[in-house]
Amino acid sequence: MAGGEGAEVVLRLDGITKRFGALLANDAISFELRKGEVVALLGENGAGKTTLMNILFGHYTADAGTVEVFGRRLPPGHPRAALAAGVGMVHQHFTLADNMTVLENILLGTGSLLSPRLDTGAARAKVAKLSADFGLAVHPDARVGALSVGERQRVEILKALYRDARILILDEPTAVLTPQETAALFETLRKAVELGLSVIFISHKLNEVMAISSRVLVLRHGRLAGEVATADTDRHRLAEMMVGAEITAPKLAERDPGAPLLTLRRVTTARRGNAPGLAGIDLTLRAGQITGLAGVSGNGQAALADLIGGLDEPASGTMDLTPPHHGDWSPRAALAAGIARIPEDRHRTGTVADFSLTENAVLESYEAAPYSRKGWMDWAAAEGFARKIIDTYDVRCPGPSARIRLLSGGNMQKLILGRALEAGPKIILANQPVRGLDIGAVTFVHGQLIAARDRGAAVLLISEDLDEIMALSDSIHVIYEGRLSPAFPRGTKTPAELGIWMAGQGFDGGADAA
Repeated sequence: MAGGEGAEVVLRLDGITKRFGALLANDAISFELRKGEVVALLGENGAGKTTLMNILFGHYTADAGTVEVFGRRLPPGHPRAALAAGVGMVHQHFTLADNMTVLENILLGTGSLLSPRLDTGAARAKVAKLSADFGLAVHPDARVGALSVGERQRVEILKALYRDARILILDEPTAVLTPQETAALFETLRKAVELGLSVIFISHKLNEVMAISSRVLVLRHGRLAGEVATADTDRHRLAEMMVGAEITAPKLAERDPGAPLLTLRRVTTARRGNAPGLAGIDLTLRAGQITGLAGVSGNGQAALADLIGGLDEPASGTMDLTPPHHGDWSPRAALAAGIARIPEDRHRTGTVADFSLTENAVLESYEAAPYSRKGWMDWAAAEGFARKIIDTYDVRCPGPSARIRLLSGGNMQKLILGRALEAGPKIILANQPVRGLDIGAVTFVHGQLIAARDRGAAVLLISEDLDEIMALSDSIHVIYEGRLSPAFPRGTKTPAELGIWMAGQGFDGGADAA
């Protein structure tokens, strides 16, 4: 990396403190970022990373402390001041207009609405130069809606660089990338720091932190818990710094799978807008087996999850359950068949924000005994169930009557996990079960899924995190544009080989050797 002890300090945060009522979100945090270095920012959910970045960008005003960019203090509470000072940010969820071109997206917000005409010729030349300098190949006239995820990320980075960003903050930048796209991003970052760009890299993936950063800052409970040169540490030590204790990953013991519990044969489902349906897939979920589904977001994962969860039916093909199901297929029927779901979006489809933990705990079972008696809710029984989940799954909360929107993402996910697993399901649909969770919460959720598998449940693990798929799965499929790869037994494919399938090449015979 180009940055070092003698390099210019481009960003300095000094004594940043922020409270939200009784919660101390940032506690006197101070650090510096130097020219031409990549600093990784690590921390558990709720450690204060997002609050710190919001203060840097002026979305929040600190109760104490200052932010300096290139030696000049930023006025608090003014988002444009950070942008004008040369700070850019690429968010985990891209902010692009799909119906516009790459060039139009880059130019959005860079000129006055009163300007008679933008100089698109000069803008095109500047974008071309930035693309060449930083290795960000993308056609300026391409419609963003037609681009791959990796290409869209390049557009987001170009947007920041076009605005002359000299400090770039990347928030979970590899969450939806294939291994090949991640490697390409890292190559771009290495070129960028050689040209003097400074980067703050926010990620939960410790192997990527080790691969790209020169220095690591760890936040814990709102405080700067540690700072270490990447060359002087390893993933195990970083995980301990994050949670304040030793982390032991759960082990997946070898075992023979049991009988098929759900079988799809040549199943097709209808498209939903721009999202593909399933294209004649074959899939078998077996007792005592975790089946991993890898793929870049938007390639049919939602269609498969909706089908298994009862929100959709096959347009063609057959879906067989053991024991057989008769009648209409619906979410109620899926629950009755012993299928539990951990939904992709815990906020939108997993919980009701203004319901209490008790109400959310029985959302899928409130009509059954012991929670319903002759049409009346037994709230004492419901609260007892919620307390059991809170105790068993270590849900850190004020109590079962608290609104679930007050919980952190990790604790909300633990409640959903407990609701699903305490029902004793035969089949578990785990859709992005640890998205956005810190290493401690990830370890807990993974351990619970393995325990359910060892008890004989069939688990379908849908994840865009290839490391998670490879660590937990007995068998792996890749989904691409609604098509499903053959089943790959555990340990028979490398990340690069799976990445070829994730990019679609294996489906056309291009990865036969892989």
